Amino acid sequence: MLRTHTCGELTLTNVSQAVTLCGWVHRTREMGGLTFIDLRDRYGITQLVFNSDLDKVLGEKAKKLGREYVIQVTGKVVERSNKNLKIPTGEIEIMAAVLEVLNPSKVPPFTLEDDTDGGDELRMKYRYLDLRRNMVKNNLLNRHKVARAVREYLDGQGFADIETPFLIKSTPEGARDFVVPSRVNKGEFYALPQSPQTFKQLLMVSGFDRYYQIVRCFRDEDLRADRQPEFTQIDCEMAFVEQEDVLQMFEGMVKHVFQKVRNIELGTLPRMTYADALKYYGNDKPDMRFGMLLHDLTGVVKGNGFKVLDDAEYAGAIAVPGAAEYTRKQTDELTEFVKRPQIGAKGLIYVKCLADGTFKSSVDKFYTEEDLKIWAEAAEAKAGDLILLVSGELTVARRALSELRLEMGDRLGLRNKDVYKPLWVLDFPLLEKDKDSGGWMACHHPFTSWKSEDEQYFETAPGKIRANAYDFVLNGVELSSGSIRIHDRKKQEKMFAAIGLTKEETETKFSFILNAFEYGAPPHGGVAFGFDRFCSMIVSGQENIRDFIAFPKNNAGRDTMIDTPSSISDAQLKELGIGIEHH
Repeated sequence: MLRTHTCGELTLTNVSQAVTLCGWVHRTREMGGLTFIDLRDRYGITQLVFNSDLDKVLGEKAKKLGREYVIQVTGKVVERSNKNLKIPTGEIEIMAAVLEVLNPSKVPPFTLEDDTDGGDELRMKYRYLDLRRNMVKNNLLNRHKVARAVREYLDGQGFADIETPFLIKSTPEGARDFVVPSRVNKGEFYALPQSPQTFKQLLMVSGFDRYYQIVRCFRDEDLRADRQPEFTQIDCEMAFVEQEDVLQMFEGMVKHVFQKVRNIELGTLPRMTYADALKYYGNDKPDMRFGMLLHDLTGVVKGNGFKVLDDAEYAGAIAVPGAAEYTRKQTDELTEFVKRPQIGAKGLIYVKCLADGTFKSSVDKFYTEEDLKIWAEAAEAKAGDLILLVSGELTVARRALSELRLEMGDRLGLRNKDVYKPLWVLDFPLLEKDKDSGGWMACHHPFTSWKSEDEQYFETAPGKIRANAYDFVLNGVELSSGSIRIHDRKKQEKMFAAIGLTKEETETKFSFILNAFEYGAPPHGGVAFGFDRFCSMIVSGQENIRDFIAFPKNNAGRDTMIDTPSSISDAQLKELGIGIEHH
């Protein structure tokens, strides 16, 4: 080994020892005949001292060191006179005797500090430098801790870690597949897995009753801060279980990880139906850190000759605590917020519940004080609160209110990233209408089973069928999705028919799993956690996953560091049997 210790472990117990350290030059300071260097490695920072009065050659050599030079230093551990108690090594320093430059460095294109001067694109291009910054380095080390805690828990519960294939068959349901051309079988393609769904079900048929994998998955979809074209899942499946067994098992896993990684004890996770989540929060991933629930005022606001509300399918409101003093400018800002194209509301009505018990609203022309008092009671608003009401088509108005609730939560400082409010959301719809085709599609995926009491709706009202599906939600972010699966061939064929697959399509795409179901498939179910998002929410309380991935893609799906995706040669294309005219 080129070093005897790391830059993060020496303390007063090591005083007088001769040690050798290796690392990167983080900072250099000169004070008279002394040169101080902060030497950094993955484990921490240790201060080095070079005394030109004692060794002029060594001192001059130290002065020539630039930022990020890789060096090896041998010297004696001494107690520091000006201690830095903010770091573990801050009570000692190394009185250097030998210095070797292992590799010089160009001046980095940005400062390698927590508050760096490098923009996103620049740091992405030089990601190997960005990873030296404490914040990013610690994120990856915490990711490792999360993975270790997950494996520890699942191993302890009898789960077997089994790999599934990356080169699979394309079954274009859900997001688009990434496809891989076959050189040996020209004109045919593999797909990269969007998830190991069918393989983990086949493992249950095979008798491996508890499976897991921390596995790479691929989706060719539009990107956001919390999405990447390749991502990692904690993928799990269990046989001989019902929904309650799965919820208990993975509630235990979440609690174990929080305790191990953050030393936080989570209580029992509350549960909420999908219908209640939409009714009270306007979305299926409620942020439970604050109240401000949605209230249905549809029956209260009609009948006063105000066409906007009289004709509305739905009118809903939230009561914003202590915001009755909002100015016209502030309420206009909120109106513009809900009218943004991505939210889609046509407008916003407000009612100020003043401290003296009177009301001031944007619809005073149509509603009396008594009317507005009834509104306030229905919205559970108190004196000093601001009622914000959105009306229109049910799904649009609820979505707008949901976004408005989160916006007000941010403005009032109610979404504390250090507070954790997890829950299970249950009883999702099995099917939803495809906006483009008008046909039915699976809300979760087509292997999800349904409530037996809802089977009657397959012929009459498929939208009413509830799935045996569940999501784990933390602070308004969905971290996992799962379900009890279909394990009977006839039921699986019924599901495929419901989403419009012909018998021929079903046979071509899914004969392998349908055939497997005829050889003693046990009842089974499982869950998949988005691992990158799981790590970012647990460690930083934020949704952006990029800083928890060693080498992420940008918002255009590009890796600017290695410059990919990129073209390939005509010879490669010819070998794959792919036309080269337009590549």
